[in-house]
Amino acid sequence: MHHDPMLPPVVARALGEYRTLLAEHGITWGEPPLGYVRMMSFLRFPDEAYEMSKEPDLDRAFRDALRGRTTPDGLTVLRLTRTGLRLEARPLAVLSAHPLPGVLLIDSGRDGATPVVVDGEPYEIPAGGARLIEITTASAVAVAGEEVDLSVLTRAAVPARLRLRAGFPCRWSVTTTDGQGWYPEGADRRRDYHGEPFFHGDDLIVEVPSEPLTVRVGRGMEYGTAEAEVHPAPWLETTVDLAPSRIYDAAARGWYGADLHVHLNWAGDIVATPAAAAAMQHGEDLHVLNLVAGNVSGERVYDKEALQHWAGRDLPWSDASHVARMGVEYRNDLLGHVHAFGLAAPPSVYHTGFLGQADWPPNGTACGELKELQAVLGYAHPFHRPIAEPSEITGTGERNCDARALVVDAALGLVDGLELLHFSEISGTVSVYRRLIGAGNRLAALAGTDTMLSFTRQDTVSSPPGWERVYARLGGPLSAESFAGAVRQGRTFATTGPWLELAVTDEHTGAVHDVGDTLHLQPGDRVTITARTIGPEVERLELHTAGGVLAAGPGGELSATFDVLEPTYVVAAASGGRHPRSLHREVYAHTSPIYLDVAGRHVARAEDVRWCLEWLNLLAGTVRDHARLDSADQLRDHLDLIEKAVTIYRSRL
Repeated sequence: MHHDPMLPPVVARALGEYRTLLAEHGITWGEPPLGYVRMMSFLRFPDEAYEMSKEPDLDRAFRDALRGRTTPDGLTVLRLTRTGLRLEARPLAVLSAHPLPGVLLIDSGRDGATPVVVDGEPYEIPAGGARLIEITTASAVAVAGEEVDLSVLTRAAVPARLRLRAGFPCRWSVTTTDGQGWYPEGADRRRDYHGEPFFHGDDLIVEVPSEPLTVRVGRGMEYGTAEAEVHPAPWLETTVDLAPSRIYDAAARGWYGADLHVHLNWAGDIVATPAAAAAMQHGEDLHVLNLVAGNVSGERVYDKEALQHWAGRDLPWSDASHVARMGVEYRNDLLGHVHAFGLAAPPSVYHTGFLGQADWPPNGTACGELKELQAVLGYAHPFHRPIAEPSEITGTGERNCDARALVVDAALGLVDGLELLHFSEISGTVSVYRRLIGAGNRLAALAGTDTMLSFTRQDTVSSPPGWERVYARLGGPLSAESFAGAVRQGRTFATTGPWLELAVTDEHTGAVHDVGDTLHLQPGDRVTITARTIGPEVERLELHTAGGVLAAGPGGELSATFDVLEPTYVVAAASGGRHPRSLHREVYAHTSPIYLDVAGRHVARAEDVRWCLEWLNLLAGTVRDHARLDSADQLRDHLDLIEKAVTIYRSRL
């Protein structure tokens, strides 16, 4: 029997199960209600979600955060007043009777409970209460038996048609003047972090209203954005030929960019298919895509079936300049998450510590197995706030996904790097990274967006994959193996968009070295360090050694001469504020180190080593006090790894 190579039967069955979960449970797919699961519905409106108070009634907290704000796109608010009803929404243009999805917030200002029925489902809204509910423009809503007229949610428009052509797969956006997005038939109605509607492909037909439209086209961070204003004639097809221009060509320089942390399915408002991932990878011109299987808050590991089917093989849409693989996100919310790329076979353990289960085996044991399966590993979204002291990492033992075990696994050589760039705050992760490499660990700068293709509108995670990338210098053709090898050798930089290169010239020999290299010097040898950026979004460029900032200036090019007296490293960092080219809250890029060894000694700055030793001491206490363990032997397994790491760090003093 023949089947679609993009949808083998085992994967098709799994996707069918996910559709059942979505139909029965909505956006959470019935996952146990940990904090990040409970927030899924609200994070479709991130500006309001991040202003929510800590009160346990999340619907009320969201309602309160909305006060004084313009109702966001995609949200309808039904106010229950003492004297009647009031509906607040932006009307959507429609070309047919096909219903459009939306979200309804019911806000009660009444003194008593009010019965509400939405599409046959009864709700009771308490006095002063609120409720967030999924609806469509065709939903039936009744309040205390009175039908609510939802006709104001739509307006009829005269149809027209666009044909969009770039000559190669791209990311497109088509909007009317009010920001409403228009999509090809059957396309998922996606929006990115900026709220921009988008879809992927080339030579596409889009049914649109005969109204002024803005068409934009881009293709990932190596390209700019082209834009056209169009007013299509009623009932006719208008062709728009539009293509983005390159800003830089990484592959021509021998570098290839990857997003090492993308979920195909991880709960959400749709079920994502491999075909959707293929269209996005090619439309973003993302060289390497790592689709990770992982759990949410329960036992089920989403896309495990796809991993089992395709482990160790390129996914069907891979070609000479685009490689996709199934990988893993190993998850423990107390000790940290780890992404794995290029593994040859599925692991035996995908997660620990959920649903009251033991936080065992230790992360290091899981990493060891993944290493044996030939995977390249990086700690995922390590930290989410500025960090100055080790106590800010271990904290009170809250299960907040912080990479508490990173200090152990880095020393033991069980991970290859960490996501300097991820969906959250950057500075804390960067400062810890510099402590770790200053303490003698060799770790690559990596990037993983945590994009989830099963969410069409969800803060950063509904942005297209590859909005952050780790670029690796391969020195040959692209393959999963060559990319993994470059990461292991530290030949990388991570970026939200700008190109960043770093070179060190040994003034004694004249040799020029790139990221990942090690110079073997004598005390007093002089080097010249040069960093360059490409991209309009860079405002500041810095050179750092283990001792701190060596030089700083605006974007473009920066050089400094340095007399090396003791072992150190050199990294470059580029930064800027909010910018349309960045789907993060800021602009940032950071290289892996170039190491400057002196008299045969590798960098091991005493201050950084002691910082890591303090982290290990606190980590041992966190494991004793907060880890869920079933026996003294399980505790011993954790403490043994910590003690081994302590021995390694002490040997560097």
